[in-house]
Amino acid sequence: VHGSLIIFYEDRNFQGRSYECMSDCSDMSSYLSRCNSCRVENGCFMVYDRPNYMGNQYFLRRGEYSDYMSFGMSDSIRSCRLIPQHRGSYRIRIYERENFQGPNHELMDDCDNIMDRYSLSDCQSCNVIDGHWLMYEQPHYRGRMVYLRPGEYRSMRDIGYSGMRLSSARRIMDSC
Repeated sequence: VHGSLIIFYEDRNFQGRSYECMSDCSDMSSYLSRCNSCRVENGCFMVYDRPNYMGNQYFLRRGEYSDYMSFGMSDSIRSCRLIPQHRGSYRIRIYERENFQGPNHELMDDCDNIMDRYSLSDCQSCNVIDGHWLMYEQPHYRGRMVYLRPGEYRSMRDIGYSGMRLSSARRIMDSC
């Protein structure tokens, strides 16, 4: 079994200089002056339009992405994060307010509409207990997304998501 691998290219359609990446990369500009296409050979990655895993982020599984607009990105890829394989259970506790305050619920499964299902008006903090998750701005896994790995998130603002309502959640399964 090969390890995870993503190959970034300076130009669209896999042209120009390339950079092979097998783990996290906080600043792509160390390797390429720009990054306009990529190919995921193995594994799953998040790519970001700002350095240090900030800005808008996108989930990429195995496949070819001939330009960054093909998956909704509006600017060049600036950083990327490898999503490790996870086997076992998935658990995330979501809270209506920051600092784990207010009504809360534990999810162990995908949820296409958090507000409807759990009567929460918002999701401003969470604790990822097990597994890797994608949370989305809109119900039914649409809109901007945020990748959450195990850990405590006291405020969505801390990870660059002020004013963004998180409305649906999906487990990142190891079928990557």
